[in-house]
Amino acid sequence: MALFLLALASAISFAVRAKKQTQPTRSAAPPREAAADVDALGRIIAKYAKSVDDADTTLASEIWWDSPEVSFIHPLGHEHGFEQIKQNVYERLMGGTFSERKLTPRDITIHVFGDAAWAEFYWDFNAKFRKDGQSIATHGRETQIYRKMQGTWRIIHVHYSGMPTTQPGQGF
Repeated sequence: MALFLLALASAISFAVRAKKQTQPTRSAAPPREAAADVDALGRIIAKYAKSVDDADTTLASEIWWDSPEVSFIHPLGHEHGFEQIKQNVYERLMGGTFSERKLTPRDITIHVFGDAAWAEFYWDFNAKFRKDGQSIATHGRETQIYRKMQGTWRIIHVHYSGMPTTQPGQGF
C-alpha cells in the first residue's frame, strides 16, 4: 500500500529545477500539461521580479490574486490582502525606499500538484536608497504558493527571508 501511495504521489507531484529565472530545465520529462504549468509559473516568477524591479502594482495585479486572503511574509512585516501588499510592499517599501531595484531569482524549483503549486528559490537583490543614493545588496530565499483559478495561475502567498545565519548560537 505504501509503495502504491508513493508511486501515486510521484505521478501527481514533481519538482523541476531551473538555473535561470525564465527558462526552467527539467531533470525528468513531466506530463505535457504539467510542463506547461511549470513554464507558466516560471513566467510568473519573471513577472514578479520585474514588478519588484519597477515597483509596478499594475504588473503585480496580473500575477497576484486580488483577494483579502493572500498574504506576504517578509522581515519587516506580514501583509494580509492584495491591497496591503500593493501599499506596503510595492509602493512604500520598493517604490518609496529605493530609487533603483533589481531582484534576481535563481536556483528555482517549481512543484505542481493539480491546481496548486509552489516555487522555492534563492534571490539576489541590489538597490539604491532613495534618500541618499547608497547601494545595498541582500540575498535570501523565498517560497511562493500559487493557485490555478479559471485556467490562470495566481500568487496567493509569498514568504521570504534572508539567508540563514551560520554563527554559533544564532538562528534560533
